[in-house]
Amino acid sequence: MSDKNFDTLSQKFTRNIYGTVKGQIRIAILMRDLEKHCALTQRKLRILDAGGGFGYLSQRLAAMGHEVVLCDISEQLLNKARDDIQRSSKKLSIQLIQCAIQDLPDELGQFDLVLCHAVLEWLENGHATLNQLRQFIRPGGYFSLMFYNIEAQRFHALVCGNFSYIKNGLKAKKTVRLTPQHAYTLSTIKHWIINQWQFNLLHTSGVRVIHDYLKAGAKEQFSDSELIEMELQYSTHSTYIELGRYIHIIAKNSK
Repeated sequence: MSDKNFDTLSQKFTRNIYGTVKGQIRIAILMRDLEKHCALTQRKLRILDAGGGFGYLSQRLAAMGHEVVLCDISEQLLNKARDDIQRSSKKLSIQLIQCAIQDLPDELGQFDLVLCHAVLEWLENGHATLNQLRQFIRPGGYFSLMFYNIEAQRFHALVCGNFSYIKNGLKAKKTVRLTPQHAYTLSTIKHWIINQWQFNLLHTSGVRVIHDYLKAGAKEQFSDSELIEMELQYSTHSTYIELGRYIHIIAKNSK
């Protein structure tokens, strides 16, 4: 089995992620965390968005004046990125590279900030890929990683009473194409980044700590903006971080 390529699912992927409140929650938390911990508003940064799809976040960052390199394995998603960049009312400094993260050329040099969001769970060898990716983070640079959280996957199944799924090791009888295949624990990721890489962990947030657990009919009681406000408020609460369907961490290369 190879790493996931979303070429055949590009339109569904775009619609299901960023065309919903789930995507709004994701981008709200990512932008808040990056602005607070990665000097986004202090100076122009050189940024690598590794496996960044059609560059939803890349475009936001480039619009702030940052220089971005966006890579993805999907030709269709990069074509959408190219169209979006051309239609933008602002001049966006975004270089597009179609390749797997493992094939990124050394000639790119190092970056002030490297993003890898919702990619790890689609990789056959996530540890080796991230270990290779860290070489692109300059000394003093930042690493922003968002990954699919196995504890939230398990807890969601528990509260839904899907005990057979739990007993089957969180393996579904029928594979859903947009359900990630490799979930991770926060402790595993911390071990890689803190103990093996010797980076400093600056920040941790849960992404969708509320949304996925709402009871039927609950969404009729509030607006999307109210939900996003609550998600932002509780995303950093120690009790709820590991309930996030995804976890976002920011680390700094201390070397």
